[in-house]
Amino acid sequence: MWAHSMTVQDYQDLIDRGWRRSGKYVYKPVMNQTCCPQYTIRCRPLQFQPSKSHKKVLKKMLKFLAKGEISKGNCEDEPMEPTAEDAVAGDFALINKLDIQCDLTALSDDLRESLESEEKQKGKSSKREDTNELIQSQDIEEKLGSGEPSRSVKVHTVPKPGKGADLSKPPCRKAKEIRKERKRLKLMQQNRAGELEGLQAQCEPLSSSPPKAKCNQPKSLEDLIFESLPENASHKLEVRVVRSSPQSSQFKATFQESYQVYKRYQMVIHKDPPDKPTVSQFTRFLCSSPLEAETSPNGPDCGYGSFHQQYWLDGKIIAVGVIDILPHCVSSVYLYYDPDYSFLSLGVYSALREIAFTRHLHEKTSQLSYYYMGFYIHSCPKMKYKGQYRPSDLLCPETYVWVPIEQCLPSLENSKYCRFNQDSEAVDEGRSKEPDRLQVLYKKAIMPYGVYKKQQKDPRDEAAVLQYAALVGQACSERMLLFRN
Repeated sequence: MWAHSMTVQDYQDLIDRGWRRSGKYVYKPVMNQTCCPQYTIRCRPLQFQPSKSHKKVLKKMLKFLAKGEISKGNCEDEPMEPTAEDAVAGDFALINKLDIQCDLTALSDDLRESLESEEKQKGKSSKREDTNELIQSQDIEEKLGSGEPSRSVKVHTVPKPGKGADLSKPPCRKAKEIRKERKRLKLMQQNRAGELEGLQAQCEPLSSSPPKAKCNQPKSLEDLIFESLPENASHKLEVRVVRSSPQSSQFKATFQESYQVYKRYQMVIHKDPPDKPTVSQFTRFLCSSPLEAETSPNGPDCGYGSFHQQYWLDGKIIAVGVIDILPHCVSSVYLYYDPDYSFLSLGVYSALREIAFTRHLHEKTSQLSYYYMGFYIHSCPKMKYKGQYRPSDLLCPETYVWVPIEQCLPSLENSKYCRFNQDSEAVDEGRSKEPDRLQVLYKKAIMPYGVYKKQQKDPRDEAAVLQYAALVGQACSERMLLFRN
């Protein structure tokens, strides 16, 4: 449907029934008929903990800002860039997305970094001859008091052809057995030296003073994002939130620069011809919004509605996250960025910043506590990345209740379309029960559908109106005005 105007509460209720928007075009997949069911997914930011690959992206950004370091290797290995989906209604993307891919190389990279750091510490100068080494054992130790796990990795390699086996190294055994034996030997040595009486000392520094921090306390998302930079940092990053509809003065002042970033993004990343990403297409797709701007004493300082979150690096825009701020959530609409900065994994970085932004808004507006990521498509590998932001929930397509993603995945492995609500008796509580109360705008007059249908006898029109009522639910059908000609 085309939404000329909509309150933020209307749209909140609609996305909680599986709708999404692109510009003013608002759409809902017919879940049990489409080839690729698209389930609305939301993350719970208040309980969110960044994964190892998320931390890697944040550390990469900090290194770049502090020292100007650019990560080596092909940026295609980063968790970025699925291809663009098919367009709907000309130039409206069917599925809103964050442009992130699963980082499949994170684990092996972490292992390599750990190995290299250990070799440096021991003063080893010899280089590894083969990058495809068989890792047969590893020992993970916890760094006391720092909250960050430090990996100490022991690597044994398979002898190369033409070289005899190294008899000084132990035969291959299970890593678990090796860890147990190491732990036992360590305890024996500590006991002999009189340094340990019981297992308690394993998790506490050997000092008369109380421990300064809890053992293994993980760093928060904010700690990782806003880690202090040196005074002589190479770069400065600033994130600004500007209202896009109605257009604020800051939005108007930066419109051309923002559009040029979008144009380059579409041409380089999505291979659009130069004449396709026009100013009007950009405006309709990412700037126009049906959402009415609202402010509330207890609401966010910036208000509710549609915004662009601009990422300024050294005084120029390098990325823009298009978001909606609604009564209960921040909803991610789209992300575009300067392709020259692909090496910073801006898709992942912006998603983490948006999760942190949601947490920040929650401090003042307690009911605003979710981050909506658009649609999760289990049958599409390039759209499964959204499930990596945990904890998260998927929306049941029949009863419109939220179900933790862990409970949904086994069903999705067996069938593309699933009803997630396990209660077979449960129904859609918000369904249309009294369609005659639906509000219609007809000949410049507002009237209930019960009055309108007496004037309009077309059975096709009745079917369309009843379908609309079923899809938007009773509450929205009574608040929104359905235009009939």
